Amino acid sequence: MTIKTNALKSIAIAVALSCGALSLSATAHDTHAHETNANSASAKALANAVAGDHRTAKNKARDQYRHPIETLNFFGFTPSMTVVEITPGGGWYTEILAPALKGTGKLYGAHYPDTGADDYYSNSRKKLVKKLASDVVFSEVVLTDFTPRQESELAPQGTADLVLTFRNLHNWKDAGVEQVFKDAFNALKPGGVLGVVEHRLPAGGDAKIAVGYVSESNTIKQAKAAGFRFEASSDINANTKDLAQYKVWTLPPSLALKDKDRAKYLAIGESDRMTLKFVKPAK
Repeated sequence: MTIKTNALKSIAIAVALSCGALSLSATAHDTHAHETNANSASAKALANAVAGDHRTAKNKARDQYRHPIETLNFFGFTPSMTVVEITPGGGWYTEILAPALKGTGKLYGAHYPDTGADDYYSNSRKKLVKKLASDVVFSEVVLTDFTPRQESELAPQGTADLVLTFRNLHNWKDAGVEQVFKDAFNALKPGGVLGVVEHRLPAGGDAKIAVGYVSESNTIKQAKAAGFRFEASSDINANTKDLAQYKVWTLPPSLALKDKDRAKYLAIGESDRMTLKFVKPAK
């Protein structure tokens, strides 16, 4: 009887282990399928947004330098996210983010407020408002007020999955960057991502010559000081031809020197840029 009982127990254990393995396998398969579907939806949303007719040929021509799909994928973008774009400016990235998130996610544009003054900040806000009213793809974008070097609510506290800033740090200076990183931290959910793209000052580079370029190591220190964990960097937007021996606006698209050495700077292309990913810790 003992032998028979032990045999039955062994069979029962084997069956249980087999069922457990099948259950784990099914769960893993379901998780993989979910991730695959999410990645597919994200890829489709971004591809459609980048190719959209609402984007001008001039803006599309800059994709080769700004790599929007690769950059947003690196930051972990999905169409169901709540995303904050800090100072959208002329709306280059807004043209991609707005349609990719429309109907499934949410986009906040944290931009300079219109104070009624005839200055750069108010006029920039007016131009952005006009742009957002020009096409239905922008109909769900929500504008909030961002004031450099002052505490700003970029989005309701703890609601954002992703906060993005593209080529802005040099405008804000150190005090402004430190404040905006705090603002981004407050806007993000635990586990949320801060994505930074900025003109990169070469190690040992002269900031007095390379005006508009920013130290990567200092940017990482500032983000950590605000509470972020440095997750990763990418060379997606790197340009080894850019030696930063001039003001960044010397390069395209600005070409500040106009026709002087135009061919030379066109051959270099747009600036060398750091692409940094930071995470708000879960605890």
